[in-house]
Amino acid sequence: MAASRFLACTLLALSVSACAAAQDAGQPPATTSTPSSSSSSSSSSSSGAHRSVHHVQVPDDAAPAQAVELTQAEEAIEKKNYTAAEPLLHKLVERDASNYEGWFDLGFVENALGNTDASIAAYRKSVAAKSDVFESNLNLGLQLAKTGQADAEEFLRAATHLKPTSQVAEGQYRASLALGKALEKAKPEEALAAYRQAASLRPKEAEPHFAAGMLLEEGNGFAAAEQEYKQAQALDPSSTDAAIALANLYMRGRRFPEAEEYLRKLLAEYSSHASVPAAESAVVEIQLGRVLAAEGKNDDAIAAMAAGVKLTPTDEAAQRDLAELYATAGKNDLAESAYRGLVAAHPNDAELHRSLGQALLRQKKFPQAQQEFLITVKLKPDFGEAYGDLAFTAGENKEYELAIRALDARAKLLPEIPVTYFLRASACDHLKDFKAAAVNYHLFLDTAKGKYPDQEWQ
Repeated sequence: MAASRFLACTLLALSVSACAAAQDAGQPPATTSTPSSSSSSSSSSSSGAHRSVHHVQVPDDAAPAQAVELTQAEEAIEKKNYTAAEPLLHKLVERDASNYEGWFDLGFVENALGNTDASIAAYRKSVAAKSDVFESNLNLGLQLAKTGQADAEEFLRAATHLKPTSQVAEGQYRASLALGKALEKAKPEEALAAYRQAASLRPKEAEPHFAAGMLLEEGNGFAAAEQEYKQAQALDPSSTDAAIALANLYMRGRRFPEAEEYLRKLLAEYSSHASVPAAESAVVEIQLGRVLAAEGKNDDAIAAMAAGVKLTPTDEAAQRDLAELYATAGKNDLAESAYRGLVAAHPNDAELHRSLGQALLRQKKFPQAQQEFLITVKLKPDFGEAYGDLAFTAGENKEYELAIRALDARAKLLPEIPVTYFLRASACDHLKDFKAAAVNYHLFLDTAKGKYPDQEWQ
């Protein structure tokens, strides 16, 4: 499965309430909290995406006048004219290095222009000028996390202890989610605590439960992960992520009937909503196919997997799984067709050529199978198993010298087994090398131990 879209959105969204609405999307930022300004914001969706904040200047005779460059820059930002805003903000901070609002806006603008390092530097200046501003600490922390810098934790943690300009719970919720993500690898226990804090701030959100479930599963806390995934799905019943995560968890525990039940339930819900995107349904169909295959329900698995592939014909992993299912179910003509399509798309993939060769072999299309195995070992000269396939098909095609060369190549990579002794003996026999044939027949009989009665009789 798959990383979660929830967490990706969290890291890319460089705004919370009065902060910028997703800097990477180029939305304008809110100013930090000053007596001369107020701002209103639209609510965010549960997926972590935010709409932009509309900044409104409110005259206040008691407040100092805002610098003209800042006013002009923010007007340009509202119009997404970042190239016009940038020099104005540079002029402002060069004159007044303590203007944390100017540095904050410059950090946003530089990010919108793709200048990540300059954006981080500007946010650092904003925090240095005024360290107790929620929005600048959060944006700096998110930028550092996005670029993999170790001190992201410092600023994200600071943000969780500061008060946003508006929509306090929403802002602190996003900060806690971002802190959790930043801590996952180095401090999983603290990351889990951050996700639980986020869940307490917005109890109706599925995101922190899903994130906690992934973290717990990674640490082999399967029972706790299951409960988090179930809570995420209960809060967002249409969540494909939670259903797939549960199915994966059940598959790891070989709880196939439970995995199947969850996926079928989700598909039933989808069928009653015409607005569900095809890609969402495809993900569930494909996962259901994998679960059914694990249960040995090959025909049902093929039906589900084929339905998923039809909805998302570009999903090559699913196409490979479907081709393998065809082969497992003995539908070799369908397996051949599926593998031919994959080979056409990936002509240098040795594994695909071998799989196609095996589908042809099972249909006794020996010349075509031999050609695929020759391509396989040319692409991957150390593919020992493929030399065994080649030896067998060469023998069927009466190309006994090729069969022996293939067996010799295999012997350099893998131990001899009864079948290879028999194939070598048979090839030598046909080439009238009776001495070598006798030696290999004896080796075959010594190692077969009754497992190959037909060949032993021969």
